[in-house]
Amino acid sequence: MTFYINVPDMNDSVSRVTLSGVEYFIRFTYNASYDYWTFSLYNTDKDLLLGMIRIVPLSPLTEYYTYKELPSGKFGCESQDVNNVGRNAFKNGTAKFFYIPNSDLEGWEPYG
Repeated sequence: MTFYINVPDMNDSVSRVTLSGVEYFIRFTYNASYDYWTFSLYNTDKDLLLGMIRIVPLSPLTEYYTYKELPSGKFGCESQDVNNVGRNAFKNGTAKFFYIPNSDLEGWEPYG
């Protein structure tokens, strides 16, 4: 099941989320100089697990991160603009940030 995560209409925000049964803090930050969003992930002790990952469309954003403290799943972004996720993309609904647990990806082949 795909879990959509709301990106607040703020240039910098922190929200609490539960992913694969574990609570985390997720931070979304907008870079106005270059018109893109990043996200960071923290445990409940506010220790940084992932920092400033650029949100790009149609790409598994944490594919090569294998820290055991990370949630067991993949982060991604659906977007109508395949080149960039700009400031208002989440606000106007042209982009959606999501998480998919690995248990829902078992057996899935990207080129299959």
